[in-house]
Amino acid sequence: MDDRKLERLRWRCRRGLLELDVLLLNFLEQRYPHLSLPEQNAFDKLLAIPDDTLFAYLQSNQKPLDNELRELVEKIKQ
Repeated sequence: MDDRKLERLRWRCRRGLLELDVLLLNFLEQRYPHLSLPEQNAFDKLLAIPDDTLFAYLQSNQKPLDNELRELVEKIKQ
């Protein structure tokens, strides 16, 4: 992955909530490089979701309707 894309993703992982920052940045550093291209695209889509909705997906039992996003949320929560 090129450095500019990684920096852009790092910036997008920085949210208004510390809990989201920690989860997303850890996932980006540790697991993102091993994702398939469709999963990487789903991560990009996930980062476009508002903080309150994303927090609900990652910290509660609320699940995205989109199957790709649902699977990715489960990976992030592991």
